[in-house]
Amino acid sequence: MSRAPLQTNTPIPSFKTTRKSKLTHFSVASTVSLLAFISIIVIVSHAIIAWNLAFPYVPPLESNPSDKKDLSYEVIVYPSRSGNTTVDSWFIPARSAASGEESGQTIILSHGYGANREESWVPMYDLAELMHELGYNVIMFDYGYASKSYSAPATWGSEEKNQLLAAVDYAKERGADRIIVWGFSMGGGTALQAALETEHIDGLILDSLFLPSPETLYTNIKQYIGLPKYPTTSIIGKLLPLWTNHSFSNTPAETILETTYDIPLFIIHGTADNKADVYIAERIAANQTLHQSRLWVIEGGMHELLFRKDPNQYMKNISQFLSSF
Repeated sequence: MSRAPLQTNTPIPSFKTTRKSKLTHFSVASTVSLLAFISIIVIVSHAIIAWNLAFPYVPPLESNPSDKKDLSYEVIVYPSRSGNTTVDSWFIPARSAASGEESGQTIILSHGYGANREESWVPMYDLAELMHELGYNVIMFDYGYASKSYSAPATWGSEEKNQLLAAVDYAKERGADRIIVWGFSMGGGTALQAALETEHIDGLILDSLFLPSPETLYTNIKQYIGLPKYPTTSIIGKLLPLWTNHSFSNTPAETILETTYDIPLFIIHGTADNKADVYIAERIAANQTLHQSRLWVIEGGMHELLFRKDPNQYMKNISQFLSSF
Protein backbone atom coordinates (compact mmCIF):
# COMPACT_ATOMS: atom_id res chain seq x y z
CA MET A 1 0.00 0.00 0.00
CA SER A 2 1.48 3.38 -0.97
CA ARG A 3 1.67 6.18 1.53
CA ALA A 4 0.66 9.76 0.86
CA PRO A 5 3.62 12.14 0.73
CA LEU A 6 4.42 14.01 3.96
CA GLN A 7 2.98 17.50 4.13
CA THR A 8 5.15 20.43 5.34
CA ASN A 9 4.30 24.01 6.05
CA THR A 10 7.83 25.23 5.21
CA PRO A 11 7.66 27.19 1.99
CA ILE A 12 10.19 26.44 -0.65
CA PRO A 13 12.19 29.63 -1.29
CA SER A 14 11.40 31.10 -4.58
CA PHE A 15 14.03 32.54 -6.91
CA LYS A 16 12.80 36.05 -6.18
CA THR A 17 13.04 35.56 -2.39
CA THR A 18 16.57 34.15 -2.61
CA ARG A 19 17.67 36.97 -4.89
CA LYS A 20 16.19 39.60 -2.54
CA SER A 21 17.97 38.04 0.45
CA LYS A 22 21.29 38.07 -1.36
CA LEU A 23 20.79 41.71 -2.40
CA THR A 24 20.03 42.65 1.23
CA HIS A 25 23.18 40.93 2.50
CA PHE A 26 25.23 42.57 -0.26
CA SER A 27 23.77 45.97 0.56
CA VAL A 28 24.57 45.60 4.28
CA ALA A 29 28.07 44.36 3.55
CA SER A 30 28.66 47.20 1.10
CA THR A 31 27.43 49.78 3.60
CA VAL A 32 29.63 48.38 6.37
CA SER A 33 32.62 48.29 4.04
CA LEU A 34 31.98 51.86 2.89
CA LEU A 35 31.67 53.10 6.47
CA ALA A 36 34.86 51.27 7.43
CA PHE A 37 36.66 52.80 4.44
CA ILE A 38 35.41 56.28 5.32
CA SER A 39 36.47 55.78 8.95
CA ILE A 40 39.95 54.75 7.85
CA ILE A 41 40.21 57.77 5.54
CA VAL A 42 39.08 60.09 8.36
CA ILE A 43 41.55 58.64 10.86
CA VAL A 44 44.44 58.62 8.38
CA SER A 45 43.75 62.18 7.22
CA HIS A 46 43.55 63.44 10.81
CA ALA A 47 46.70 61.49 11.69
CA ILE A 48 48.52 63.27 8.87
CA ILE A 49 47.28 66.64 10.16
CA ALA A 50 48.39 65.73 13.71
CA TRP A 51 51.82 64.65 12.46
CA ASN A 52 52.28 67.90 10.56
CA LEU A 53 51.26 69.87 13.64
CA ALA A 54 53.80 67.97 15.74
CA PHE A 55 56.57 68.30 13.14
CA PRO A 56 55.95 71.54 11.23
CA TYR A 57 58.27 72.41 8.38
CA VAL A 58 60.74 75.03 9.56
CA PRO A 59 63.42 76.28 7.17
CA PRO A 60 67.04 76.01 8.30
CA LEU A 61 68.89 79.02 9.70
CA GLU A 62 70.05 81.27 6.90
CA SER A 63 72.37 83.57 8.78
CA ASN A 64 73.69 84.57 12.21
CA PRO A 65 73.99 87.79 14.26
CA SER A 66 77.50 88.49 12.99
CA ASP A 67 76.71 88.16 9.30
CA LYS A 68 73.34 89.87 9.57
CA LYS A 69 74.00 92.71 12.00
CA ASP A 70 77.74 92.59 12.74
CA LEU A 71 76.97 91.50 16.31
CA SER A 72 79.42 89.30 18.18
CA TYR A 73 77.75 86.23 19.66
CA GLU A 74 78.37 82.88 21.33
CA VAL A 75 76.83 79.53 20.38
CA ILE A 76 75.42 78.01 23.56
CA VAL A 77 73.84 74.57 23.92
CA TYR A 78 72.16 73.35 27.11
CA PRO A 79 69.49 70.83 28.19
CA SER A 80 65.91 71.93 28.73
CA ARG A 81 64.65 72.32 32.28
CA SER A 82 63.05 68.85 31.99
CA GLY A 83 66.23 67.29 30.60
CA ASN A 84 64.22 65.67 27.80
CA THR A 85 65.34 67.96 24.98
CA THR A 86 68.33 70.12 24.04
CA VAL A 87 68.30 73.86 23.37
CA ASP A 88 70.51 75.45 20.73
CA SER A 89 70.95 79.20 21.23
CA TRP A 90 72.94 82.36 20.58
CA PHE A 91 74.08 84.69 23.34
CA ILE A 92 74.66 88.27 22.16
CA PRO A 93 76.44 90.40 24.80
CA ALA A 94 75.14 93.93 25.34
CA ARG A 95 76.96 96.80 23.68
CA SER A 96 78.40 97.83 27.05
CA ALA A 97 80.16 94.45 27.27
CA ALA A 98 82.58 95.62 24.60
CA SER A 99 84.12 97.99 27.17
CA GLY A 100 84.46 95.20 29.69
CA GLU A 101 81.24 95.92 31.55
CA GLU A 102 78.88 92.96 31.89
CA SER A 103 75.22 93.89 31.58
CA GLY A 104 72.84 92.57 34.20
CA GLN A 105 69.90 92.89 31.81
CA THR A 106 68.94 90.15 29.38
CA ILE A 107 66.19 89.90 26.80
CA ILE A 108 65.15 86.40 25.68
CA LEU A 109 63.46 86.32 22.28
CA SER A 110 60.84 83.58 22.14
CA HIS A 111 59.91 82.85 18.52
CA GLY A 112 56.58 81.67 17.16
CA TYR A 113 55.36 78.30 15.90
CA GLY A 114 56.52 77.29 12.43
CA ALA A 115 59.55 79.57 12.63
CA ASN A 116 63.07 79.48 14.00
CA ARG A 117 64.99 82.02 16.05
CA GLU A 118 65.57 84.23 12.97
CA GLU A 119 61.84 84.75 12.22
CA SER A 120 62.61 87.29 9.50
CA TRP A 121 59.08 88.71 9.11
CA VAL A 122 59.05 89.99 12.72
CA PRO A 123 62.01 90.97 12.10
CA MET A 124 63.99 89.28 14.89
CA TYR A 125 67.51 90.42 13.97
CA ASP A 126 66.42 94.06 13.97
CA LEU A 127 64.94 93.71 17.44
CA ALA A 128 68.06 91.92 18.70
CA GLU A 129 70.19 94.76 17.39
CA LEU A 130 67.99 97.42 18.99
CA MET A 131 68.03 95.69 22.38
CA HIS A 132 71.80 95.22 22.11
CA GLU A 133 72.11 98.98 21.58
CA LEU A 134 69.89 99.63 24.61
CA GLY A 135 72.33 97.72 26.83
CA TYR A 136 70.62 94.34 26.98
CA ASN A 137 72.21 90.96 26.46
CA VAL A 138 70.10 89.03 23.97
CA ILE A 139 69.37 85.31 23.84
CA MET A 140 67.98 83.91 20.60
CA PHE A 141 67.19 80.19 20.56
CA ASP A 142 65.30 77.51 18.68
CA TYR A 143 62.42 75.61 20.18
CA GLY A 144 62.78 71.88 19.67
CA TYR A 145 60.46 71.67 16.66
CA ALA A 146 62.59 74.32 14.89
CA SER A 147 65.98 72.82 15.64
CA LYS A 148 67.79 70.95 12.90
CA SER A 149 70.47 69.66 15.28
CA TYR A 150 68.27 68.66 18.23
CA SER A 151 64.90 68.03 16.65
CA ALA A 152 61.91 67.40 18.91
CA PRO A 153 58.15 67.51 18.31
CA ALA A 154 56.02 70.55 19.01
CA THR A 155 54.12 70.03 22.26
CA TRP A 156 52.13 73.29 22.34
CA GLY A 157 54.01 74.55 25.36
CA SER A 158 54.36 71.40 27.47
CA GLU A 159 58.05 70.90 26.67
CA GLU A 160 58.65 74.30 25.06
CA LYS A 161 58.19 76.00 28.44
CA ASN A 162 61.06 73.84 29.75
CA GLN A 163 63.22 74.91 26.83
CA LEU A 164 62.45 78.55 27.58
CA LEU A 165 63.08 78.03 31.30
CA ALA A 166 66.50 76.61 30.39
CA ALA A 167 67.27 79.87 28.57
CA VAL A 168 66.18 81.76 31.69
CA ASP A 169 68.46 79.56 33.81
CA TYR A 170 71.36 80.24 31.47
CA ALA A 171 70.76 84.00 31.66
CA LYS A 172 70.94 83.75 35.46
CA GLU A 173 74.19 81.81 35.19
CA ARG A 174 75.59 84.66 33.11
CA GLY A 175 74.81 87.08 35.92
CA ALA A 176 71.48 88.53 34.79
CA ASP A 177 69.53 90.19 37.58
CA ARG A 178 66.76 91.37 35.25
CA ILE A 179 65.30 89.02 32.63
CA ILE A 180 62.62 89.98 30.13
CA VAL A 181 61.03 87.41 27.82
CA TRP A 182 59.79 88.83 24.51
CA GLY A 183 57.40 86.32 23.00
CA PHE A 184 55.80 86.20 19.58
CA SER A 185 52.63 84.26 18.78
CA MET A 186 52.90 80.82 20.43
CA GLY A 187 56.23 81.95 21.84
CA GLY A 188 54.17 84.42 23.86
CA GLY A 189 51.81 81.70 25.07
CA THR A 190 54.84 79.62 26.08
CA ALA A 191 56.28 82.62 27.94
CA LEU A 192 53.07 82.90 29.97
CA GLN A 193 53.32 79.21 30.87
CA ALA A 194 56.98 79.53 31.85
CA ALA A 195 56.29 82.59 34.01
CA LEU A 196 54.00 80.45 36.16
CA GLU A 197 56.95 78.24 37.11
CA THR A 198 59.82 80.61 37.86
CA GLU A 199 60.58 83.73 39.86
CA HIS A 200 63.42 84.71 37.55
CA ILE A 201 61.32 86.31 34.80
CA ASP A 202 60.88 89.99 35.59
CA GLY A 203 58.59 91.02 32.74
CA LEU A 204 56.92 89.82 29.55
CA ILE A 205 56.43 91.46 26.17
CA LEU A 206 53.79 89.54 24.22
CA ASP A 207 53.44 90.31 20.51
CA SER A 208 50.49 88.69 18.67
CA LEU A 209 49.88 86.40 21.62
CA PHE A 210 48.70 82.92 20.63
CA LEU A 211 47.40 80.73 23.43
CA PRO A 212 47.34 77.04 22.42
CA SER A 213 44.01 75.30 23.03
CA PRO A 214 41.71 72.99 21.03
CA GLU A 215 39.67 76.07 20.10
CA THR A 216 42.58 78.12 18.74
CA LEU A 217 44.03 75.03 17.10
CA TYR A 218 40.83 74.54 15.11
CA THR A 219 40.67 78.24 14.21
CA ASN A 220 44.00 77.86 12.43
CA ILE A 221 43.29 74.46 10.86
CA LYS A 222 40.06 75.62 9.22
CA GLN A 223 41.92 78.35 7.35
CA TYR A 224 43.59 75.63 5.29
CA ILE A 225 41.20 72.66 5.44
CA GLY A 226 37.42 72.88 5.57
CA LEU A 227 36.84 70.31 8.30
CA PRO A 228 34.00 70.44 10.84
CA LYS A 229 34.94 71.51 14.36
CA TYR A 230 33.53 68.28 15.73
CA PRO A 231 34.93 65.66 15.66
CA THR A 232 38.09 67.28 14.20
CA THR A 233 39.39 68.79 17.45
CA SER A 234 38.56 65.64 19.42
CA ILE A 235 40.27 63.28 16.96
CA ILE A 236 43.39 65.42 16.58
CA GLY A 237 43.57 65.92 20.33
CA LYS A 238 43.67 62.16 20.80
CA LEU A 239 46.18 61.60 17.98
CA LEU A 240 48.72 64.30 18.89
CA PRO A 241 50.09 62.39 21.92
CA LEU A 242 51.08 59.56 19.55
CA TRP A 243 53.64 61.90 17.97
CA THR A 244 54.49 64.19 20.88
CA ASN A 245 54.12 62.00 23.98
CA HIS A 246 52.27 64.95 25.52
CA SER A 247 48.53 65.38 26.02
CA PHE A 248 46.79 68.33 24.41
CA SER A 249 44.13 69.99 26.53
CA ASN A 250 42.58 73.27 27.61
CA THR A 251 44.24 73.19 31.03
CA PRO A 252 47.25 75.51 30.45
CA ALA A 253 45.11 78.01 28.53
CA GLU A 254 42.44 78.08 31.23
CA THR A 255 45.05 78.60 33.94
CA ILE A 256 46.66 81.48 32.05
CA LEU A 257 43.30 83.13 31.36
CA GLU A 258 42.55 83.14 35.09
CA THR A 259 45.98 84.28 36.33
CA THR A 260 46.90 87.68 37.68
CA TYR A 261 50.66 87.78 37.17
CA ASP A 262 52.94 89.42 39.71
CA ILE A 263 55.22 90.73 36.94
CA PRO A 264 54.45 93.44 34.34
CA LEU A 265 53.00 92.34 31.01
CA PHE A 266 53.05 94.41 27.85
CA ILE A 267 50.57 92.83 25.43
CA ILE A 268 50.62 94.04 21.82
CA HIS A 269 47.94 92.81 19.43
CA GLY A 270 46.44 93.72 16.07
CA THR A 271 42.76 93.91 15.18
CA ALA A 272 43.44 92.20 11.83
CA ASP A 273 45.11 89.16 13.40
CA ASN A 274 43.53 86.10 11.77
CA LYS A 275 45.48 83.53 13.81
CA ALA A 276 45.02 84.78 17.36
CA ASP A 277 41.83 86.59 18.32
CA VAL A 278 42.41 89.96 20.00
CA TYR A 279 39.76 88.95 22.55
CA ILE A 280 42.27 86.59 24.23
CA ALA A 281 44.81 89.41 24.59
CA GLU A 282 42.13 91.70 26.01
CA ARG A 283 40.94 89.07 28.47
CA ILE A 284 44.43 88.38 29.82
CA ALA A 285 45.19 92.10 30.06
CA ALA A 286 41.95 92.70 31.99
CA ASN A 287 43.16 90.35 34.76
CA GLN A 288 46.37 92.27 35.40
CA THR A 289 46.59 94.68 38.34
CA LEU A 290 50.16 96.02 38.22
CA HIS A 291 50.16 99.60 36.98
CA GLN A 292 53.12 98.85 34.66
CA SER A 293 51.11 96.23 32.76
CA ARG A 294 49.48 97.49 29.60
CA LEU A 295 47.66 96.48 26.43
CA TRP A 296 48.32 98.12 23.08
CA VAL A 297 45.81 97.19 20.38
CA ILE A 298 46.98 98.22 16.91
CA GLU A 299 44.17 98.97 14.47
CA GLY A 300 44.65 96.90 11.32
CA GLY A 301 47.70 95.17 12.76
CA MET A 302 48.34 91.67 11.41
CA HIS A 303 49.80 88.61 13.11
CA GLU A 304 53.50 89.15 14.00
CA LEU A 305 53.72 92.13 11.64
CA LEU A 306 53.13 94.77 14.30
CA PHE A 307 56.68 96.13 14.36
CA ARG A 308 56.51 96.74 10.62
CA LYS A 309 53.27 98.70 11.05
CA ASP A 310 55.09 101.58 12.77
CA PRO A 311 58.67 100.70 13.87
CA ASN A 312 59.33 104.02 15.62
CA GLN A 313 56.15 103.94 17.70
CA TYR A 314 56.63 100.26 18.41
CA MET A 315 60.13 100.73 19.86
CA LYS A 316 59.11 103.91 21.68
CA ASN A 317 56.36 101.99 23.49
CA ILE A 318 58.68 99.07 24.22
CA SER A 319 61.30 101.41 25.69
CA GLN A 320 58.69 103.15 27.86
CA PHE A 321 57.48 99.80 29.17
CA LEU A 322 61.00 98.58 29.99
CA SER A 323 61.84 101.81 31.80
CA SER A 324 58.65 101.68 33.88
CA PHE A 325 59.91 99.02 36.29
